[in-house]
Amino acid sequence: MIRNYESAIKACQQCLIDCQNCLAQMAGKESSNECPYCCMLCIDACLICIKSMVADSPFTKKYCRLCAEICEWCAQQCQQHDHKHCQDCAAACLACAQECRVHMA
Repeated sequence: MIRNYESAIKACQQCLIDCQNCLAQMAGKESSNECPYCCMLCIDACLICIKSMVADSPFTKKYCRLCAEICEWCAQQCQQHDHKHCQDCAAACLACAQECRVHMA
């Protein structure tokens, strides 16, 4: 990697893991909002962002911007639930969004 993406990659990896766990825990449960749908989209966004950073793609800034936006939306949805897995997911999403925003500019 040419740029220092290490902390953003780690944040995306943790977000991906916590979103996957939230998605699995919410399977078959009723939700009053976009959780677990947002987790599916967030997993994909984080994976694409990780791939972009590892490849030092010229599109990394755009991927990071989109990933941050999706992560913030997912955090808003998951924060509305009292489940520990939703709260963990929301925290990981916010941390990921913060790291991705560093690489947007």
